[in-house]
Amino acid sequence: MRCVRPGGLAEERVWARLRGGKVGWKVRRQYPVGRHVVDFACIPLRLVIEIDGGIHEREDVMLDDHLRRQAIEALGWTVIRFTNEQALSEPWRIDDAIRAHAKTLGL
Repeated sequence: MRCVRPGGLAEERVWARLRGGKVGWKVRRQYPVGRHVVDFACIPLRLVIEIDGGIHEREDVMLDDHLRRQAIEALGWTVIRFTNEQALSEPWRIDDAIRAHAKTLGL
């Protein structure tokens, strides 16, 4: 049995949905963007998908997330965030967000 790190269940479930281009676009997991490693990246769409556990509700972590987002967006990427709870209870929202972003790019 594979050990899933705390907070990792949501990421595992999201990866099961996204891997292999199941949403119409190839997505990579734990992908480097600039000096950051993001949870998921759709390279053709220049889209970063982050799945946030409860620690991201802390003020200091929220500030780090904000600065990280600015740095990634400065490189020409778009960042979307979902909580673990959203990823587990409404995973289709992630699929919809990817498709909506592609549509904004005219793809």
